[in-house]
Amino acid sequence: MFGSLGGAFRPTFAAFGGRAWRISWRLSKTRKANVRKRLRDVDSVIDTLAASGVECKQLELAKAIPREHEMLPRDKYTTFSRKASKHRKSVHKVPHFTKRPIPRTTPTGF
Repeated sequence: MFGSLGGAFRPTFAAFGGRAWRISWRLSKTRKANVRKRLRDVDSVIDTLAASGVECKQLELAKAIPREHEMLPRDKYTTFSRKASKHRKSVHKVPHFTKRPIPRTTPTGF
């Protein structure tokens, strides 16, 4: 009965966990632009704190990470994943990726 319905109630393969059609397989231009904007916002906060004269260990570590314009596109839009093929996973496949910090560095060799 419900198999013929479309929209939000359409069935998907159980092997995909029911989420196959909800997450697009690539980032759109808008979502990529939003990722870049969030990275630049973090960079500006780090610059503001550094200019204010605040000194702490975490700020020194934050200044050591690469800035948005220094990052490769591969590092901006994908993240390291042990389980994914080639050990990279698109950042929009990570749960709550807009709320969590995007790791700007990857383990050596990946």
